[in-house]
Amino acid sequence: MKKFLIATTFIAAAAAAWPLSAQTIDLKRAIDMSLSADPRIKEQDQVVEHARALLEEAQGNRGFKLDANAFIGLAPKVEGGFYEGGAFSGTTPRRDGGSINGLSDWTFLQFTLVKPLYTFGKIERYSEAAQGNIDVKRGDVRLARAATIHDVKRAYYGYLTARDTRKLLEDVQSKADGAIARTEKALKADDGTARNSDLYALQAGRGMLQKYLAQARAIETVSLNGLKVLTGVGLGGQLEVADQTIQPEPLPSATLAQLQEKATQNRPEMAQLESGLRARRALVAAKKAEMYPNIYAGLAGTASYASRRERLKNPYLYDPFNSAGITPVVGMKWDVQFDVVSAKVAQAQAELEQLVAKNQYAQAGIPFEVAEAYEQVQSNYLAYKELEKGAAASRRWMVAAFADFNAGLEKSDVVADALRTYALTQAEYLKTINDYNMAVAQLQRVTGDY
Repeated sequence: MKKFLIATTFIAAAAAAWPLSAQTIDLKRAIDMSLSADPRIKEQDQVVEHARALLEEAQGNRGFKLDANAFIGLAPKVEGGFYEGGAFSGTTPRRDGGSINGLSDWTFLQFTLVKPLYTFGKIERYSEAAQGNIDVKRGDVRLARAATIHDVKRAYYGYLTARDTRKLLEDVQSKADGAIARTEKALKADDGTARNSDLYALQAGRGMLQKYLAQARAIETVSLNGLKVLTGVGLGGQLEVADQTIQPEPLPSATLAQLQEKATQNRPEMAQLESGLRARRALVAAKKAEMYPNIYAGLAGTASYASRRERLKNPYLYDPFNSAGITPVVGMKWDVQFDVVSAKVAQAQAELEQLVAKNQYAQAGIPFEVAEAYEQVQSNYLAYKELEKGAAASRRWMVAAFADFNAGLEKSDVVADALRTYALTQAEYLKTINDYNMAVAQLQRVTGDY
């Protein structure tokens, strides 16, 4: 048993010391992890819960309402009966009510327990407005999710672009280092096959490569850290991307008109506007209903007791310090400040008109956003297809220039130009794929395709 415990302890310690293996994720997995981990979405979820609680509050006004007041205090002490001298019978009533002959404890309770029967639509309209508010906040959750997806795609594609660019530049740098080494060797041999200007051209080109390489490494690190934060792995966690290289997304096949129609149906903002208009109209109606009373039914009663006072049982006399009573009630209650109510109605009406104007703007603005994103997709797609040809041609030029240089048929400055052109064209090609993918992501976002 002792050996088993020692072995178990050793294995646990070794497992704790062994570095955790990195998670390997693709874009879909990164999005799923981020949607579960992003605190911005969790914040919006709680806003929805708050809106639900407001609805429960509005509907709760249909239930019983208790208005009670209870306290313990002091009352004048009274002994004896109703007649002079404290007698319980006689003809002359007592006249010592203005003097205090001692104190008594006094316990008092006053309450009303009522339930609304009819409120002229106040509860219904406030409940409808609260439900509309819930629908608006649900739209905010969808918008938060869309923002998270967009951020994940930006970090994911940015990482792939920077990583591919870094690998490309490292490859070009190694070729430049080889060309520089051969040029320096030729200069030392002084055989007339190389000039100092050739060496300077290659060194200048290498300096530019170093700059772009440093930038690519920084973007690669920042993008990967962004993915770690978004997916919930944390900056100290291990994360790897499954894709080996960045690839262009498929070109959307839908027409612009189809995408615009899709946006008006799917965008959460459209549903939010509809819910907001419904809520505002209900709120205007509720404010107008504040002019009318609430009809209610319930119980009202009081109880008052002073232990050092004789209790009077005469039905025509009332002792506020020693009495009790309860009765069922049906009544109407107003709580109206007429000028204030009209001002609140005007405020609610103005907010409704603001939302109507916003809805009109959205009807025109959303199709414009879709058209803008659509044109960005098309232009970036054409750019990436053309750069694909240019990148292939630049690579062939670089390979041919190096072959000629190694055979002594080409000068170093031509090799430097070929290297520079290849590096810039390939880097721009990768960047254009990234821009195209992000344009597709933006088109999905503005059409509500989450």
